[in-house]
Amino acid sequence: MGGVSLGLGALYVAFGAVLISFSGSAVIGLVITVALAWGQWYFSDTLALKSMGARVVSPEQAPELHAMIDRLCVMADMPKPTVAVAVTDLPNAFATGRTPRHSAVCVTTGIMQRLDADELEGVLAHELSHVANRDVSVMTVASSLGLLAGFITRWGFYLGAGSNDRDNRNGNGNGVPFIVVFLVSMLVYFVSFLLTRALSRYRELSADRSGAYLTGRPSKLASALVKISGDMSRIPNEDLRGAQALSAFFFAPAINRASVNAVMATHPPLEQRLAQLAKVGAELSDPI
Repeated sequence: MGGVSLGLGALYVAFGAVLISFSGSAVIGLVITVALAWGQWYFSDTLALKSMGARVVSPEQAPELHAMIDRLCVMADMPKPTVAVAVTDLPNAFATGRTPRHSAVCVTTGIMQRLDADELEGVLAHELSHVANRDVSVMTVASSLGLLAGFITRWGFYLGAGSNDRDNRNGNGNGVPFIVVFLVSMLVYFVSFLLTRALSRYRELSADRSGAYLTGRPSKLASALVKISGDMSRIPNEDLRGAQALSAFFFAPAINRASVNAVMATHPPLEQRLAQLAKVGAELSDPI
């Protein structure tokens, strides 16, 4: 996932750099980049659900799931999101949407089969915390700022090289090579990439803590984490690859433990999440 995300960022930077080079306007590159980022943010819930092949379910189709989310939303004093189910053995859940009033919570059939009601409630509380904290908007803005930083760097070189280009036409200079501009832009993006991943890990810990306080039973959330993390290693690689595009949204990352790098990871280590829940459990007299 780290390599894929970095590659996508490189694609954005390269695309923008080419646009600026051929159009002669940094404004065009910036406008297109902002438009793409805005589209991802605005349609995040629809895109995420379609990516998982999830379908929206009514209270009649999933009464227990809706009842659970209804109760949690009342406790959290927040609007009820769209409820969806994805038919896959992958045991996971995710929340997406640009605002609490335009959001969706999706669970897989795999997680509903593996967790008991209390554990599933803990997972849903975690996901609703993402919605309440506007984490999708936070991560979208953070990522967009990184991309814009790369383009601003490219723009600075472009403007600074303007006089050199004029000198080149007169035989008085060498100009700034495109490859140098691109590499500097990539360096700026890479630093932003690492910071965004760190922010993602923090948001996961925050959602764990908020969800645990919402239900008052952090032990159930911890139990769900252990079950899902253990079962993830037994999910076929083909199923894991199909879900990796949404790994950053998931309750638990859809990757094998051996492939996780601490710096690139979207989620904190399981041990760190369990330790935090144990502290919350001690405060709430709910030992793990």
